[in-house]
Amino acid sequence: YDGCLNMMKAAIEVCDYVSTVSPTYAKEITDPWFSHGLDRLLRANQHKLIGILNGIDTISYNPETDRALYANFTAKTIERKTINKTHLQKDMGLWEDPDKMLIGIVTRFVAHKGIDLIQYIYEELMKRELQIVALGSGDYIFESFFQEMQAKYPGKTAVRIGFIPDLARKIYAGSDAFLMPSKSEPCGLAQMVSLRYGTLPIVRETGGLKETVEPYNEYTGSGTGFSFANYNAHEMMDTIDYALHIYYDDKDQWNGLIYRAMTEKLDWDRSADEYLRVFGSLLG
Repeated sequence: YDGCLNMMKAAIEVCDYVSTVSPTYAKEITDPWFSHGLDRLLRANQHKLIGILNGIDTISYNPETDRALYANFTAKTIERKTINKTHLQKDMGLWEDPDKMLIGIVTRFVAHKGIDLIQYIYEELMKRELQIVALGSGDYIFESFFQEMQAKYPGKTAVRIGFIPDLARKIYAGSDAFLMPSKSEPCGLAQMVSLRYGTLPIVRETGGLKETVEPYNEYTGSGTGFSFANYNAHEMMDTIDYALHIYYDDKDQWNGLIYRAMTEKLDWDRSADEYLRVFGSLLG
């Protein structure tokens, strides 16, 4: 492939299907932006491309039974999320204010995950009525950035560097919104976990993020979160501002979003049936 040995090219040429983890990503990889140089080959073989959306373990990720949480809750007892929020604020050194919007981030601290967008507009974010709690590790430049913001904005920004599963679950449960502005995301699991815990995703419309987060429509009252299309920091800022507006000015709509998010079907049943159908077709 371009004068080099490429085993992936060989696999794509001889296989029956090229399976990806979301229908949107199956289309995206024919674009040079997403394909790491394989776009010509993938376009030539696009009749083989399929996308089957991932699911999550809804038994493990269950806010009604999750032992890592400060308080368990369901879609019918969402007021108990506030207990998780105030305890999380206290443990992370944030101002304890159940009414202040808390945005959670659980990710790898790399540009691929959109951290550069967050970095670009962070000073503007800190002028808003919100707090940010971030957990992750990755590039030193981004780890240092979050630590600097924590020092500069005590009470409004909190960060922990590392992989801490129980704290991740506390952030999923205790936050009001979950920020995930990925440059690309074949499927993504964090946004589905945040939906499960009633924490509304704010995502970029790429890969599985586009498939799993229905943007809020104020005219129909539908949706499970908020999204923006372009990889642009101020477009993301506008979307965060819109989420802030709904959070502070229309609690009924916000709570309706939480209920719909928590009652989304996010398990593996539908995906497993689709995999069985595809594999079955190969067996004749």
